[in-house]
Amino acid sequence: MTGDDGSGLVVCAALRLEARAVRRGLARAPAVVVGYRARHAARLPDRAAVAVVGFGGALDGRLSPGTVVVADEIRGGGKPVPCPGARARAAELAGGGLRVHVGPLVTADRVVRERERHVWAADGACAVDMESARVAAALPDGTPVAALRVIVDGPHHPLLRPGTVTRGLAAWRVLARTGPALERWAAALA
Repeated sequence: MTGDDGSGLVVCAALRLEARAVRRGLARAPAVVVGYRARHAARLPDRAAVAVVGFGGALDGRLSPGTVVVADEIRGGGKPVPCPGARARAAELAGGGLRVHVGPLVTADRVVRERERHVWAADGACAVDMESARVAAALPDGTPVAALRVIVDGPHHPLLRPGTVTRGLAAWRVLARTGPALERWAAALA
């Protein structure tokens, strides 16, 4: 199941911008673009482990832009998908100087508004994206999956406001620092 590069990991991002950021920190694993709402997830190469990365929205008002949310489970595609090793990945990222939070990630089919944020936050979820559950659903059973999102917007930082571009650039720089932890996670699984 491992690829030609021997890493056994493929890193997925919705946007080319996100894939370009995470590629900066990857030594061997490929970063592929799965598209908005993971339209191309069915075309993922067969790998031993998959990581879904990119930008996300905070559901918890305590999470500020630039915080890395490491999912311990992915919700939104039926049965929640566990993400093995989330706490170890988070500790490694925090040791590298990043702000990190561990918790459930919800995949939505659209940009969420305030009312939905409150409902999902009350259910314990801390962040939202539009791809992770779709990617996880496209994987063969038993494939380990990791998901991490760098917060760009949230209850106190709405998406469609001035400042989003600045927050996005800062999030891009944070995302570029996550690749080594993802590769070490995949190597530990092997």
